[in-house]
Amino acid sequence: MRHKTAKGKSAVVLLSGGVDSVTLLHYVGKRLHVNNIYALSFFYGQKHSRELDMAKWQAKAAQVIEHRVMDLSFFSKLISGSSALTDQLIPVPNLENLTEKQKRQPPTYVPNRNMVLLSLAAAYAEARGVRDIFYGAQAQDEYGYWDCTVDFVWKINDVLRLNRCKAVRVIAPFVGMRKAAVVKIGMKLGVNYVHTWSCYRGGRTPCGRCPSCVERIKAFIEWKEIKK
Repeated sequence: MRHKTAKGKSAVVLLSGGVDSVTLLHYVGKRLHVNNIYALSFFYGQKHSRELDMAKWQAKAAQVIEHRVMDLSFFSKLISGSSALTDQLIPVPNLENLTEKQKRQPPTYVPNRNMVLLSLAAAYAEARGVRDIFYGAQAQDEYGYWDCTVDFVWKINDVLRLNRCKAVRVIAPFVGMRKAAVVKIGMKLGVNYVHTWSCYRGGRTPCGRCPSCVERIKAFIEWKEIKK
């Protein structure tokens, strides 16, 4: 699922403000040498909306052409009662408390979120004459989401190819990678991970125990081991 992009080309990057999407933003600019980057972020009612502040900081650091933060707050009402990430009445679990069945699709899964966001990104890209949409899907080490898989990326591209005039494509360079491998790429690119946010609980300081926090901590520990 790795694609090369021509130097000087434009691209849309989905930017959440987390480790993966921030690494991707700098990867597209510094490794693929894309000069014209449009960053797209979304508020969909997530508890960890602090990530959007990080997205703004990183978009400015990367000197993107345009960074839009779109308000999709209605989405959390539409899917109320279904996700620990958007429903205040559903607690975010600790990774250690997830059953094996839950690890296949944990309570933090947001119904069809990624398909919705990529559809909006496709409309945005097409309107601006941009062909490539970069998506920071990554293979979670201990739990997984169906819409972060190689199969998902291939099949959403099958749909997008039906466009008769201005087809866009979704490119996911990190899909199938462990998070430590993503961090390794980011470190080589000089990414400032202080200005990223991972904690699903969205407090002022990371909880260190939710699935995303644990995955982040393990990734940096693994990166340090690889470095030795």
